[in-house]
Amino acid sequence: MQINPKIIKSHFEKSMDKYDENAIVQKFLAEILAEETALIRKNYTNILELGCGTGLLTKQLKEKLLFKSYFANDLSEKSKKYLDKILPNYTFISGNAQKISPHTTFDLIISNAMFQWFKNLDEVVLKYKTLLNKNGILAFTTFSDENFLELKTLTGISLEYKSEKDLKKILEKNYKILKLQSYKKVIEFNTPLELLYHLKNTGVNSLSGRHWEFSDVKDFCQKYKKTFEKTTLTYTPIILIAQKLN
Repeated sequence: MQINPKIIKSHFEKSMDKYDENAIVQKFLAEILAEETALIRKNYTNILELGCGTGLLTKQLKEKLLFKSYFANDLSEKSKKYLDKILPNYTFISGNAQKISPHTTFDLIISNAMFQWFKNLDEVVLKYKTLLNKNGILAFTTFSDENFLELKTLTGISLEYKSEKDLKKILEKNYKILKLQSYKKVIEFNTPLELLYHLKNTGVNSLSGRHWEFSDVKDFCQKYKKTFEKTTLTYTPIILIAQKLN
C-alpha cells in the first residue's frame, strides 16, 4: 500500500507538537542510529538528513558527530522552526526526499524512521548513491514486514515493508553493508483508543490514507478487544548503515 505524500505531510504536521513525547520508538532509534554511525566514522564534511521532522535525530547527530555543513530535508517547512532551535547554521531543503536535487554531494546521508514510506527503494538508494562522495555513508532506520502486526491483522492496512533480507538484497547492489540489525519493541496501552491516539500523535494515522469516522474508531476498538487479550502495538525496526561502492 502506498500513501500520497500530501496525506503524509498533512498528518505529520498535525502531530508535530505532540510528536516528541509520543515517538518512543523513533527516539530510541535516533539514539542508536547516531551512536552506530559515530562508531563507523565521527568526522564529516557535509551531512544530509532526510525527513528531519522535529529534530529527534538532529539533536543526536549534533552531540555525537563533527561536521562542517548540515543540510536538513523534510516534506513540511514547519520542521524548520524545530531545527532552528537545534542548529545555529544549516541549510533547509523542503520537499519530497525522493525528488530533491541538492547542488552538492555528501559524506553522510542519514534518516530516521522514514524510508518505509518510499515507493521504490531500489530507485531511492541508487539516487542517494549519486549524492554521496567517494566512500560516503548511507544510514537509516526503517521497519520490517512484521511491523504493526496488530493493525494489519485487524484492518489489513499495511505499508510495503521490507524484510531484513529484502533490504540486504537491495543495498548490496551499490553499497557495502556495515551494519544491519533488527529490533522488536512492544508498547502496551490501557485501551485501543489510547493506541489510536498514539498513532495520531506520531503521524502514523496516515497509514490508512483516509480520515476515520467515529464508526471506524468504534469498530476498531471492538475488534481489538475481541481479538487480543492485551492492547499492544508491535514495532519491528531495522537499522542499516552502508558505504557507497565506487
